[in-house]
Amino acid sequence: MRTKTTFPSIPRAANPLPECAEDMAAPEEHDSATEAPQPAVQEEETKTFKDLGVTDVLCEACDQLRWTKPTKIQIEAIPLALQGRDIIGLAETGSGKTGAFALPILNALLETPQRLFALVLTPTRELAFQISEQFEALGSSIGVQSAVIVGGIDSMSQSLALAKKPHIIIATPGRLIDHLENTKGFNLRALKYLVMDEADRILNMDFETEVDKILKVIPRDRKTFLFSATMTKKVQKLQRAALKNPVKCAVSSKYQTVEKLQQYYLFIPSKFKDTYLVYILNELAGNSFMIFCSTCNNTQRTALLLRNLGFTAIPLHGQMSQSKRLGSLNKFKAKARSILLATDVASRGLDIPHVDVVVNFDIPTHSKDYIHRVGRTARAGRSGKAITFVTQYDVELFQRIEHLIGKKLPVFPTQDDEVMMLTERVTEAQRFARMELREHGEKKKRTREAAGDNDDMEGAMGVRNKVAGGKMKKRKGR
Repeated sequence: MRTKTTFPSIPRAANPLPECAEDMAAPEEHDSATEAPQPAVQEEETKTFKDLGVTDVLCEACDQLRWTKPTKIQIEAIPLALQGRDIIGLAETGSGKTGAFALPILNALLETPQRLFALVLTPTRELAFQISEQFEALGSSIGVQSAVIVGGIDSMSQSLALAKKPHIIIATPGRLIDHLENTKGFNLRALKYLVMDEADRILNMDFETEVDKILKVIPRDRKTFLFSATMTKKVQKLQRAALKNPVKCAVSSKYQTVEKLQQYYLFIPSKFKDTYLVYILNELAGNSFMIFCSTCNNTQRTALLLRNLGFTAIPLHGQMSQSKRLGSLNKFKAKARSILLATDVASRGLDIPHVDVVVNFDIPTHSKDYIHRVGRTARAGRSGKAITFVTQYDVELFQRIEHLIGKKLPVFPTQDDEVMMLTERVTEAQRFARMELREHGEKKKRTREAAGDNDDMEGAMGVRNKVAGGKMKKRKGR
């Protein structure tokens, strides 16, 4: 008979550790930016986009997208943006920040049509494609053309797209610099709007030098919008370089998560993490999941593990080719797969409405990333769940997260004896996953080596495959 295993409850510090000094100081920043007045009464009266000053054509586009009424950040930011002010927009994830900068830009584009009108900088490629889709959808009736300029895609086709001079460019900083330096005839001297979405991440990802270069080659006489759910000191620094007398539209002054999000934690020994993950996927079966891991390797391993157990899991991380990354995302969006395993590349800005549960399989090292990860669920007024795995090594990080969001999270209820019954199957699946990963690594290595042999490449590869095949057979024979 199997004995019931109990695990200790998580030790709580009376006064949890504060976030590092930089993060602690963050909410009190932006003293140089004027605060936008908080529209308490106005919010009740202002119901439609038309009241905010958006033109009829765009209001119709909003209706077609089923944007019935503007969100808080849109109510604050759009009127100011239409007045031509620079904006720093602070609002939690899933609050309609894209609409808050896309509508004023398209509005201005209708008044003064010109090519290469606006540039939107984003930290990740997937987010760039998503923003482009929103611009195309909002501007479909007025014939807006946009180009996505990101890495991992053939730059020749991008150069051709830029030669057509689109109205809106959505780019990641690195690839845009490439084109500014190498693509003949392409410049941004006529640019009227610059937007940085997830501005703090653009700076944290060490894009600072690229952003400085971009700021040097675009006109000083332009409108600039910074948007993010979390702000850091670096954004403060950038604000001085890039914004003129900005207005800060803060829907939430402290870092917070959406009200309709139920957050839980699980305190477990690290060696049983996989088993508990499988238990949760079984318990909440029928939902769609986003599972966040800290490394590409762990993302791949966990995806293989879950596939071996019969789950429809698909990975998304930075070591995959761009076409595979978009393929994974589209399969998950189309509900062909119910589990997406991802690194933090997918934690920012991605809007997949049907995510029901977010699992922090590996706890985020920066507490602010927690807010972005759990923001993938409970979007646009829906409800959702977030479960964070806390092992014996993660207690301090977890206390920082609790301190940042100002909440004590409840424990997710589990039946420990039921979990332990899964151990055997999970261990076997782990073994298969490790073997598959090893084989995948060897295959990559072989193709790399083969690419190095210029002489009779096909022949060389054939021989190498035979040799490797022989080795594998012998090993199996043992």
